[in-house]
Amino acid sequence: MIKVKTKNQINQKRQFKLFRLALLSLLFFLISTLSFAQDSISEKKDMSEEADLKFQNFFFKALTEKSIGNYQKALENLENCNQISGNNSTVFFEFSKNYYFLNQLNLAKVYIEKALLTSPENIWMLKHLVQIHQKANHFSKAIEIQQQVAKLDLNERSFLIKLYLYNNDYSKAKNLMDLLEEEGVLEADFKKIKSRLHKRSVPNTPPLKLNDITLLEKKFKEDKSYETLTQILKISENNIDNLLTYSEKGIALFPAQSYVYLMNAKALNSKKKFEEALVILKNGLDFVIEDAMEYSFYKEIAISYKGLGKLSEENKYLQKAKKLKS
Repeated sequence: MIKVKTKNQINQKRQFKLFRLALLSLLFFLISTLSFAQDSISEKKDMSEEADLKFQNFFFKALTEKSIGNYQKALENLENCNQISGNNSTVFFEFSKNYYFLNQLNLAKVYIEKALLTSPENIWMLKHLVQIHQKANHFSKAIEIQQQVAKLDLNERSFLIKLYLYNNDYSKAKNLMDLLEEEGVLEADFKKIKSRLHKRSVPNTPPLKLNDITLLEKKFKEDKSYETLTQILKISENNIDNLLTYSEKGIALFPAQSYVYLMNAKALNSKKKFEEALVILKNGLDFVIEDAMEYSFYKEIAISYKGLGKLSEENKYLQKAKKLKS
């Protein structure tokens, strides 16, 4: 039997359909409105995220270029970072590093000082500023900054000793070494240097300009000056026994002067005492601050390794020397 729908049932069904349609329309309207609002917020957020992503991309490229020695390219990427996010101490720090590697020390100093304005106690930035002053041979300024570094990290006092020695502040170097020894933290190498310093005295005498080795030796016996010693060593380069004798005296009297270590190693290499020469050279490297002297050390180390038949090590130091010349 077929059921026939009444007029009333048909009307109820139509009303339900209309109600459902109205409800769906309202829901669609609400979703559309919400979606529009979310899109507006998302657009603003995406603008900020886009800038941040660009910054990160340029900064990563700058680090990559610096790591392979393309310092100028690194600077170009850092400039893009700076345009996106000005007054960023991390970007200024990287600017300074790249200018340092390009040997543009004035610009390196300008940018690290900008970075320190917002991060005055950042130990890595302060240590970098010390390096800049050291490379520029401004030891007094390097010492001043290193004193701040040493207050932040007591372990950094060891490098302060080296700076005192580079600057010929032997009295301050000895005092600090005494303090560290009392605390039981003085390194073995510094103990040797301290022992030598306590035995020496350096009179303030003007340099002697003589070519006669006999007169120079007589003068050195009287004044024990570094200036006189260097002249003796230069004249004695072809007199190996004399070079060995006076370079040994030089190490005892002037333990922070890299030149006396180099001359002593030359004499030892000439006498085929290659192992001894290597020990002296590696001790003396701690006091090397100029590229030209570092180059001479690497060349002499290569000679020692060649004498010992260690050709891979010889080549390694020859490559190091080559990099300094390029």
